[in-house]
Amino acid sequence: MTSPAPGAVRFEVRLTPRGGRDAIDGVAEDGALRVRVAAPPVDGAANRALIRLLADEIGVAPSAVTIESGEGSRRKRIAVIGPPPGDLIVRWPGLLLGTTERR
Repeated sequence: MTSPAPGAVRFEVRLTPRGGRDAIDGVAEDGALRVRVAAPPVDGAANRALIRLLADEIGVAPSAVTIESGEGSRRKRIAVIGPPPGDLIVRWPGLLLGTTERR
């Protein structure tokens, strides 16, 4: 895990590896983005697929997306450099930004 530059947008993700396909399933009631990837949780494959998917959806380079915490769990804190926070709220209504607490 690396620390992104100040000003990164942060949010929680609930990842489902081996989910059949790579897709964003919306926002859960707790404000976390629900994401599924086809890759298994082996040797970081699911995390790499998550980063690629988020980067593609948000329109940033994969290097702009960082897993700040939770690399080994389904619940992860993501930091993204580049997009205005409002763009993410419009894309995924209900997404809680900037949260650092565990739920």
